[in-house]
Amino acid sequence: MKFPKIVAAFSAAALAVSLSACGSAEKTVDQKGGDTEGALVGVTMPTKSSERWVHDGDNIKKALEDKGYKVDLQYAENQIPTQANQLENQITKGAKLLIVASIDGKALSNQLEQAKAQNIPVISYDRLILDSPNVDYYASFDNFKVGVQQGTSLLTGLKVINADGSPGSATGPLNIELFGGSPDDNNAPFFFKGAMSVLQPHIDKGTLVVKSGQKDFDIAATLRWDPATAQRRMEDLITSTYSGGEKIAGVLSPYDGISIGILSALKSSGYGTAGQPWPIVTGQDAEVASVKSIIAGEQYATVHKDTRKLADVTVKMAESLLKGEKPEVNNETDYNNGKKVVPAYLLDFVAIDKSNWEKELVETGYYTADELK
Repeated sequence: MKFPKIVAAFSAAALAVSLSACGSAEKTVDQKGGDTEGALVGVTMPTKSSERWVHDGDNIKKALEDKGYKVDLQYAENQIPTQANQLENQITKGAKLLIVASIDGKALSNQLEQAKAQNIPVISYDRLILDSPNVDYYASFDNFKVGVQQGTSLLTGLKVINADGSPGSATGPLNIELFGGSPDDNNAPFFFKGAMSVLQPHIDKGTLVVKSGQKDFDIAATLRWDPATAQRRMEDLITSTYSGGEKIAGVLSPYDGISIGILSALKSSGYGTAGQPWPIVTGQDAEVASVKSIIAGEQYATVHKDTRKLADVTVKMAESLLKGEKPEVNNETDYNNGKKVVPAYLLDFVAIDKSNWEKELVETGYYTADELK
């Protein structure tokens, strides 16, 4: 927000009122920053079944507690009513700020209304909360670019392009299949669109062929990012489309859990043997099981999003808001949640494959070597 110079003449009390009236993008708990020391921060994560969310929750909790704040960390196990109740309980307990990684981006409007009524700022964590004006800030990665990287990894693994982007040795046609993330997660279409932005030209040329014909996100989507759902769909695709002996060369997967489900289905159909090598399978989140799979030559690649850095950015946002200050952002144009453009801080990521997992994951301290044995 920009204010005319005359604001300098206002009293501190008037300034606090004017800032409060300026809108939710600069809503703060206490403009004086005087009584938020040791404040309670509510943190809600989708599920403990995905190890990345466990890392996220632990990192945020520790960083906030190190700064002297109290933290109520909750996991909803992918149950939307549970997450809604958790938020309501945090508001009732007197939370001064909420950090929310939503299960369904459109399901929390009532709870956010309650937060607004009590002047509680909301940071949308990694997944953008949709259709609510009561989201103040967003911390995430550039999710379209994550999808671009997933598509690029598929192309390089298939040797359609080289690492430098030049044409590779493969001429096709190569059979691929497409998987998307959960349709109620705002990030999932970004991943899919990013991947398709680099895959579609090669599909148009006939180098790549989606043999099942299932090219649209709505068909490829995997509700709740569920590995078992992905495994069943891959099994169905193999049965319905590849029963005549045709081979799958590659599979676009947006998340490591989905990748593991896909690989399980492929293994059951004989892939991964000497005469039937693994297709190129992508992923995301650098989960332990998938990194081990990459080391073993099964999954081809994943996208590593360092949740330590995301937690750091989110905690800095939270601390600024709790002190009555405006958080740092680096994107104020691209993340429209249907009700407002949410100011965001976007982080970079790293593509991981067999050539660099040790450097990027072990040498940086993200995992120990023993964890990946």
